[in-house]
Amino acid sequence: MSQRTYHDPLHGAIRLERSDPAEALAIDLIDSAPFQRLRRIRQLGTAFLTFHGAESSRFTHSIGVLHVARLALNNLVRLHPELEAHRGVLLAAALLHDVGHGPLSHSGEEMYGLHHESWSGRLIREHPALRDRLEAFQSGSSGAVADLLEHGHYSCSAIKALVSSQMDCDRLDYLLRDSHSTGTSYGQLDLERILAAFTLAPDGALALHPKGLMAVEHYLVVRNLMYRSVYNHRLNVVCNWLLNQAIATARRLGPSQVWADPVMARWLWEPGDLDLASFLANDDIRTGYHLTRWMEEGPEDLADPCGRLLERRLLKATEVSHLSHQERLQVLAEAGQLAEEVGFAAERSCGLQQRQSRGYHPYKGGIRLWDGQNLQALEQRSNLVQSLTHPVELAWLIHPAEVAPRLRRLLNS
Repeated sequence: MSQRTYHDPLHGAIRLERSDPAEALAIDLIDSAPFQRLRRIRQLGTAFLTFHGAESSRFTHSIGVLHVARLALNNLVRLHPELEAHRGVLLAAALLHDVGHGPLSHSGEEMYGLHHESWSGRLIREHPALRDRLEAFQSGSSGAVADLLEHGHYSCSAIKALVSSQMDCDRLDYLLRDSHSTGTSYGQLDLERILAAFTLAPDGALALHPKGLMAVEHYLVVRNLMYRSVYNHRLNVVCNWLLNQAIATARRLGPSQVWADPVMARWLWEPGDLDLASFLANDDIRTGYHLTRWMEEGPEDLADPCGRLLERRLLKATEVSHLSHQERLQVLAEAGQLAEEVGFAAERSCGLQQRQSRGYHPYKGGIRLWDGQNLQALEQRSNLVQSLTHPVELAWLIHPAEVAPRLRRLLNS
């Protein structure tokens, strides 16, 4: 067929034409086995246990990022025709930016201890279905796309920014998509106005025309709200902690006490020796099957976190961000003691999760405004954005529901 259409719940009909060499490349990459595997990887990891509609896949998201990148480039090419030469690399990088994700996306990165950027780069360099098609399109393309995704290196800074920056095509799609799938309303943003505001600064880097200022402010507020309400939701924190407990316990107990098929055995006990085939063979289905087997047949300290996840008997999480680090450790110890008193193993039922969140980082690919005469950092122009540059520390105490009343009294005393 000369045309391929993907009917997307967000963007509508996304049409790719084989008559366009870059879009023909995208079609072939989509049809490859490494990319098709993304159908079996949930976009939001364990968030479906909190937001029941959060079932969309990395495949769906990646098609959306391709669409947004193409729209952005089409707008920019009207003003800067020289960018057309980078169309193939941009579309391929937008499409393949998540091809190296492990099971359950970011949840899996934490539990298995891997970085999807590194695996994306390796797959693009080494897997014939990706490497050979990129090289057939243009010699050197596989290395260029891999370096862009793994290391953030590319000859054209504007193209790099569309793939990886504080307002890249990845973020523009996932905020809209994750808001849609979770049923939250925070993730709505004016995509059309933002893309129309993209321009090039005098140094060739991506910038925004001031006409898009309010749309960009809205985007950054939306991103901040989505992190607070969805990505850092307390139950997501609990689910990820339980997943980490399960994998860490399986690794500690070893193959003499834990059943695993040959693929999972390599992921658990030989992670440094994973080859491409073993990496690609693990997805949400295989990991989910092992969690089920471990719940049914595993030792108690492995069966417990697996069962809590699969049957949604989740632990509770109490925010303790207002406490000092020493106070958090003290209340963790007290929670463990309370848990032991009612029959729980403290190490399996109590934990402390801490992270730092920042709505906007001016020094990591900061956004600049360019009106044709003046170049200005976004935070210098916007007090709202300036307020988002301050880091916020988040901390949750994980504990059984059975100790919650006594724990609240301790915290309020």
